[in-house]
Amino acid sequence: MTYRGAGVDIDAGNALVQALKPLARSTARRGADADLGGFGGLFDLRAAGFEDPLLVAATDGVGTKLKLAFATDIHDTVGIDLVAMCVNDLVVQGAEPLFFLDYLATGKLETDVAATVISGIADGCRQAGCALIGGETAEMPGMYGDGEYDLAGFTVGAVERNAVIDGQTISDGDIILGLSSNGVHSNGFSLVRRVVERVGVSFSNPAPFDSRQTLGEALLAPTKIYVKTCLAAIAAGGVRGIAHITGGGLVENIPRVLPDGIAAEIGRDRWPALPVFDWIAEEGAVPIDEMERTFNMGIGMVLIVEPAAAGNVKAVLAEQGEQVFEIGRTVAQTGSTAIRMES
Repeated sequence: MTYRGAGVDIDAGNALVQALKPLARSTARRGADADLGGFGGLFDLRAAGFEDPLLVAATDGVGTKLKLAFATDIHDTVGIDLVAMCVNDLVVQGAEPLFFLDYLATGKLETDVAATVISGIADGCRQAGCALIGGETAEMPGMYGDGEYDLAGFTVGAVERNAVIDGQTISDGDIILGLSSNGVHSNGFSLVRRVVERVGVSFSNPAPFDSRQTLGEALLAPTKIYVKTCLAAIAAGGVRGIAHITGGGLVENIPRVLPDGIAAEIGRDRWPALPVFDWIAEEGAVPIDEMERTFNMGIGMVLIVEPAAAGNVKAVLAEQGEQVFEIGRTVAQTGSTAIRMES
């Protein structure tokens, strides 16, 4: 008997590593040469220009959005999702993502599919300015169905000790800015898939909310990476808190950065609704409070800014190509309700 006969092809795995080396090198940055092949990846904080840094780490996956990749045979965007879900969590504390590692597990390694997925990871790393310094591809027969795989990622960033953003300076009357999302991002896909099943539409059909794309292409639009735009806004000054709007939506993620005694008032009419969310709500008969606890509703990142700096921060974000909306304000409060959604 052989390992290959048991379902694990070591040669295919080695060939994949060789194929991925140029992708890793394309993400090289100060502090990392981004070359694969060692047992561990190295990063030089001093070479990256930090003096008194704190390290910030985050890990995440893509969730059941992968089911859409399997169903449509579209694999070039979920790697971007993986990076986005990790690095967007770092930048909310003012941290610059430094490096990224991925984990891809499958029952039988399909090298072309794996290479496509990891090319998306490299794309996401370039967008975030972090180096892809390593990863793991695990072939585990019997663990996954034919054509299926799972993804997880891990990233480390750094921020100077005196520049950490923790929300503790947020006060009454601060401006809440929302940066537009480009769709569902990577949360709520268990509900999305149920809606698609209920409607009975194929992923290869034109999207009911956007006829320029198939439904599969529209739903697989990769999560936006906000790292460079947020770092530019932070450098402009006046940013007191940032929240990545993922599972839980605005109603659960904004309160995570608010200090005691401060609440947020958000106006639902302050930004345009994305058609995909109208479609989900209508076809799935999903109540508004359930929608707002599950999806980003068109806002993927929130910045809380001191009033005097809001105009300049908005201009900087617009220069970076972001759609920016003033979606609310912070208010002093004595009760326990940390956010109020107003029509």
